[in-house]
Amino acid sequence: MASTPADPRVDEYFGCDVFSLDTMCRHLPHDVYVELEKTVRNGSRLDPAIADTVANAMKDWAVSRGATHYTHWFQPLTGLTAEKHDAFLQPVDGRMISSFSGKTLLSGEPDASSFPSGGLRSTFEARGYTAWDPTSPVFLVGHTLHVPTMFYSYTGEALDRKVPLLRSVSAVSRQALRVLRLFGNTSARYVVAQAGPEQEYFLVDRELAARRPDLLLTGRTLYGAPTPKGQEMEDHYFAAIPERVMDFMEDLERHLYRLGIPAQTRHNEVAPAQFELAPLYEKVNIATDHNMLVMNLMRYLAPRHGFVCLLHEKPFDGVNGSGKHNNWSLADSDGNNLLKPGDTPQDNAQFLVFLAAVLRAVHKHAATLRLGTIGAGNDHRLGANEAPPAIISVYTGDQLADVIHSFTGDTCCASKGKPTLNIGVDVLPPLPCDYSDRNRTSPFAFTGNKFEFRAVGSSQSIAPANIAINAAVACALEEIADRLEAETAKGTPLNDAVQSLLTDLFTEHAPIIFNGNGYTEEWPVEAARRGLPNYRSTVDALQHYSDPDVLATFVSQGILTERECLSRQEILFENYAKSIAIEAATASRIGRTLIVPAVLKAQSEAAAALEHTRTALGSAPASLVEHVRALADGLDGLMQALDALDGVRAKLSGIAEAPAAAALARDEVLPAMNACRTFADSMESLVASSDWPLPSYAELMWTH
Repeated sequence: MASTPADPRVDEYFGCDVFSLDTMCRHLPHDVYVELEKTVRNGSRLDPAIADTVANAMKDWAVSRGATHYTHWFQPLTGLTAEKHDAFLQPVDGRMISSFSGKTLLSGEPDASSFPSGGLRSTFEARGYTAWDPTSPVFLVGHTLHVPTMFYSYTGEALDRKVPLLRSVSAVSRQALRVLRLFGNTSARYVVAQAGPEQEYFLVDRELAARRPDLLLTGRTLYGAPTPKGQEMEDHYFAAIPERVMDFMEDLERHLYRLGIPAQTRHNEVAPAQFELAPLYEKVNIATDHNMLVMNLMRYLAPRHGFVCLLHEKPFDGVNGSGKHNNWSLADSDGNNLLKPGDTPQDNAQFLVFLAAVLRAVHKHAATLRLGTIGAGNDHRLGANEAPPAIISVYTGDQLADVIHSFTGDTCCASKGKPTLNIGVDVLPPLPCDYSDRNRTSPFAFTGNKFEFRAVGSSQSIAPANIAINAAVACALEEIADRLEAETAKGTPLNDAVQSLLTDLFTEHAPIIFNGNGYTEEWPVEAARRGLPNYRSTVDALQHYSDPDVLATFVSQGILTERECLSRQEILFENYAKSIAIEAATASRIGRTLIVPAVLKAQSEAAAALEHTRTALGSAPASLVEHVRALADGLDGLMQALDALDGVRAKLSGIAEAPAAAALARDEVLPAMNACRTFADSMESLVASSDWPLPSYAELMWTH
């Protein structure tokens, strides 16, 4: 048998479809490369004088690799990505030449009227602009050069998530540098937020999914009786990856590696048919772009392998849903992780100041952080025994809790059975990085040198969550820098000022620290006693977007204007109501056109069998009588539930105000849908599987 040629090594083709710094160095004049590198690495302002040279080099590189078109790739407030492709070819004197100017690279003008704007733009006001983001690399997908861009209105207001994300990065860098300067760091030029989002997803057989209108239209099953075997045996988690799934994963990774996306981990997740991909850490702007590409490629490549990729947070009732754990930290321009405990007392003092800033950020701005996780899909997941509760708290681990307790004496920060560490900042011993177990029930957990924000939904962009974290931490760092600068200006030694600061902050924000089990019934009661908010649903959380303190978090740091904040509130209310309305319409259609006819047929056949039995035997078994009655009662209940659902759907369609529509969708439409499901799912267990019109949970979750 002839041997199969080995695939190219990953290090031979990693990033080959990216116009990276290495590629720039080979294709640009040295002086132009030096200027562009400053922008890419340091975020310094781009010199427009070099734009034509850069654009021409990009075009030549892309065309040499088979590209025929280019697009300004952006992330509007739909939560997805957007692109409009234009050809490089331009007619000149009867012939065609390739053209891509600096002006075209720097900006574009897509129609902005059909994207959600929350009142920032009217439908008749179509002008919107895209602007090149040189800090995120240009890349090739197929035969199209993709230029990552920002999207903003004619009036300069942000119509996307990249603009406020970049603003938030600048804000947290500005405030963090002030703190670093106090500790004598004069070399750092900037501080960058970093992220590593773990992506969970489901793979479902494509032919089976095609027979599920609910999966195709809403991304989740609106009907479906529990399968006899779900995740009870815990035998799917980390189990051997099925061959067809492995083929998909390897195909996905090849595409990701070509795009310079550092996918590192792949494995089976807890629920049947659920899997995970995790990348390495990157700058948060690039990590956000890369995660959007990951989701796009998952959806695009899955059909090649006979699958549909489900990114919804809760595709199946009764088994774990999918999240996106957002690992976040800060690092300076010299590569030092500011959330890593150091080896010297001074390093540890600096670490504790940044730790205190995060605690303050989460405690004071919990509503802001909760707004980074909202969505109709995520509401099905948060608070269940598969995801953290909607109450935002911080897990520190036992040893770090002991250090905090040494400043405060607060028992809620101390671990049980451990001595209190009586230490001052100037003699603080080295702190180990991995000094505790992990707490999977905590929404914001310290994991040694970073925080893991576990409440983000699997279908969501990580931009809103990281904008919220950056904004909250920037506010906290600003207050800390103001205090330390004022104290040292009065002649107070830095160590004394830091010792006093940490004592005050750790004491004030001790209530946000919770190292226990967030799934217990006692925790919401205890959280309320501590004054921690519990916004159980998207609608609950969104009502606080316009709170003065929430607005101030974004506005004070120059991340969003008040108008931009309120526009996002309006869009998110609308999206929630529309998502539920689509689900309700789909549930009604499936119920009336697929499930009711199947139950009617089953009822007719059962009634005929009952009559035949009575005729032949003179009587019928009680179990057969009960079966016929159960079908009749279930069908009657389902029809009434469908009528009620259609009634509240009509009521929802008549509400113009987005907040009121969202509240009605939560309070009346969702319960009406659940009532339909209850009757339909009970009927599924009574109707022959060959006659049930929808593929079962067992087929969907175990066919790989």
